[in-house]
Parts: sequence; structure tokens; C-alpha cells
Amino acid sequence: MIIGVLTVEFELHGNDSLKGKRRIASSLKTKVRNTFNVAVAEVRNQDSLTRLSLAVVSVSNSERHLQSRLDKCLAMIEAVCPEEMTYSDIEFFAAE
Repeated sequence: MIIGVLTVEFELHGNDSLKGKRRIASSLKTKVRNTFNVAVAEVRNQDSLTRLSLAVVSVSNSERHLQSRLDKCLAMIEAVCPEEMTYSDIEFFAAE
């Protein structure tokens, strides 16, 4: 079993409330979950008004399949989110 983790970070320019940040995060999480059937959670920077960090996680028996799925997730996130993406990374972990 292989676990794939996509981490993305955004700079939220002009955001001045946690409510605004949660609206953006909730919208992104719902779109990614519904499209790719993956787990999505906000990680780090929960109290920051201008930084948003999300982790997308999926499990498979093929690293190639996970790479493809997470690459597509990243492309969709870039396409639908107007905020500035400052960081993205994909990691794989083997588990038994």
C-alpha cells in the first residue's frame, strides 16, 4: 500500500477575516473531494488570515496511479483557485 500526500499553500491577498479564509478553503476542499474521491484537510496556519495550507491524501497500490491522480488534483486546484499558490509538493509513503 502506498500513501500519496499533496501539500499546497496559498497566499490570500486582501483577506481580512477567518470567515473569508474558511470560505475559500471549504470551496476548494469540496471541489477536490467530489472530483477525485480523496481526503482533504487544512493543515498548518489555521489562525493566519493570509496563509492557507491544504493536504490532499490518497491511497493506492500503484505509485504511478497516485502520481497521476495527485498531479490532476494539483492542476485542478491551480485552475479553480484565484489565490496565489506559493508552494506545492507531492510525497509518497510505503505502508504495510
